[in-house]
Amino acid sequence: MSLSTEVREYSGVTIVDMTGRITLGEESGHVRDTVRGLLDGGATKIVLNLAGVTYIDSSGLGELVSAYTTSRNQGCEIKLLNVQAKVQDLLQITKLHTVFHCLTDETEAVTSF
Repeated sequence: MSLSTEVREYSGVTIVDMTGRITLGEESGHVRDTVRGLLDGGATKIVLNLAGVTYIDSSGLGELVSAYTTSRNQGCEIKLLNVQAKVQDLLQITKLHTVFHCLTDETEAVTSF
């Protein structure tokens, strides 16, 4: 299943709803292009809603880290929403749960900025 994204605004925060898998190839490139497009468009508060993401490989994880780093270097912030159990386990194993701010409620994610 390829990755699909839908971008929407909620109270001044850009939310990217993702569905599918974030893996090596087009999917990880799609994440990169989406986040960079948002940053180039002036977005400063971004929530990546991973509710529909069932799997992330090392390349996809690297792309999330790259998006986080790029956004921080531009004075922006990225948070993760609705991280599924398998993805949460991956973040724990790699200790990236200490880097990403992960939330489970959309309203809480928006007000956390």
